Amino acid sequence: MAISRLINCRSEFSMTHWNRFNHAWMFAVGLVLSTLCVNPPSHAQEGRRLRAGYTSLSGNMLPLWAAREGGYFKKHGLEFDLISMPSGNEGMSALIAGELEFLAIAGSTTASAAIGGADVVALATTVERLVAFLVAAPSIQKPEDLKGKSVGISRFGTSIDTGARLAIQHYGLEPIKDVSIVQIGAVASILSAMRGGRIQAAILTYPSIIQARREGYRELLDIASLGMPYASTGITVRRSYMQQRRDLVTNYVKAIVESIARVKKDKAFAVDVMSKYLRTTDKEVLEGTYDISVTKYLKRVPLPTLEAFRSVVDELAQVNPKAKGQDPKKFYDDSILRELEKSGFISAR
Repeated sequence: MAISRLINCRSEFSMTHWNRFNHAWMFAVGLVLSTLCVNPPSHAQEGRRLRAGYTSLSGNMLPLWAAREGGYFKKHGLEFDLISMPSGNEGMSALIAGELEFLAIAGSTTASAAIGGADVVALATTVERLVAFLVAAPSIQKPEDLKGKSVGISRFGTSIDTGARLAIQHYGLEPIKDVSIVQIGAVASILSAMRGGRIQAAILTYPSIIQARREGYRELLDIASLGMPYASTGITVRRSYMQQRRDLVTNYVKAIVESIARVKKDKAFAVDVMSKYLRTTDKEVLEGTYDISVTKYLKRVPLPTLEAFRSVVDELAQVNPKAKGQDPKKFYDDSILRELEKSGFISAR
């Protein structure tokens, strides 16, 4: 599938819609997999440069952006094109199809695809909390006011979807039954849907949350403050690609590790990089995004953990029966990071 042909789908969610979505997602995965059996992806298809995708315009994507802007990919002999994907589902489809070699994405999307039969695995978790916020219109004065209302998300099956469910359940309400979940599209479009009255609440991330505050929307819940370990953002690859090109994959991980160390130490560099990719010079937006996405939640050693993926599997099991009883360890491979840690590469940064 060509990246330029990705579809922006909008619909309201119910259990029937989830089943349709889940069947469509599994069908798409199966179709891609069957295509790969006939035409397996080359290391970089048709002689093109390597590609790494990112699935949102948020501070969580900074390690990837900074690895390129800081020259860390080149340092390790890699040349990458960075591709912005509309959402995690489209990004995952592109990864499975071999149009991307690496993807910065939520662990939930990785696990969901793997449960459906995709040859994908998480190598790292850079953010291990679900850094998102439940934001509501001024008319929503207390959590109980959400009953009968709609919460906007990006796509079903993404970490934003998970955030909505967690937030609704946190207040003793039931997703779908008590509070509708509406798929909007790109995260940047969610705030527009609130302005237009299509939804009364939303799950937002940085930097969108800052603009929402400016416009008078109420922040009801910082989901990360619930303290639940969750594989929110990390590095995902095709397992077969990792096996075939382990040296290249190791160099990619090295570049990300060095990028993390740099942005942790060099705020000015990090802010410049975010300014470029977020396309803003707004100081409040950049400073706020850095404080949350880097200072507070970016892991210095991005090891994936059993606890974070157990949370992912538990959430998936609520909507996908195939997730029940799955071993969280099957969805991540920490061997490269363990090797780098043992060698002293990480501690030397």
